[in-house]
Amino acid sequence: MASISFDDEAVADFFEQQVEAGRRPDQFARIWLHTHPGDSARPSATDEETFGRVFGACDWAVMFVLAATGKTYARLRFNMGPGGSVQIPVEVDFGSDFGPSDREAWEAEYDANVLAVKWPVTAHERVTSRQAALTERSTADMFAEFEAMEPDERQLFIEELAGRPDLWDGESEVMP
Repeated sequence: MASISFDDEAVADFFEQQVEAGRRPDQFARIWLHTHPGDSARPSATDEETFGRVFGACDWAVMFVLAATGKTYARLRFNMGPGGSVQIPVEVDFGSDFGPSDREAWEAEYDANVLAVKWPVTAHERVTSRQAALTERSTADMFAEFEAMEPDERQLFIEELAGRPDLWDGESEVMP
């Protein structure tokens, strides 16, 4: 299970930095590339909502998804003329470096801004994970994070928990 959420303040800071560097939004804010942790590169409902909300006012925009297994998905959406969208063929060349990129800066930004959470798989991992989480932050902190989520994010989180019977012991019941 994974989810995406743009931090509005971070996006505003990024836009400000780019404009200060002399770029126009149409030069840096039309292509959304992101990864999916599993085998599917198909956009999720959250991806579609985010793409529409964040990039919907652009004359054109591209959403590109790369799955962990290497599968890809890309779609060009355009709002000029009659408007429309078309899936476009893409492939990723992992065998060559991209000269203008700054891999160290990218990794530093990634480490500072991307939070990965692994669902425990074994009973031992569940216990170890729960102990670590409880020692790192309080239940109140966890509820505060939950309450800070957008309603659709909360619903998605609850649905994910409901679909994980391995998180509940055999005697627990979910009340209607």
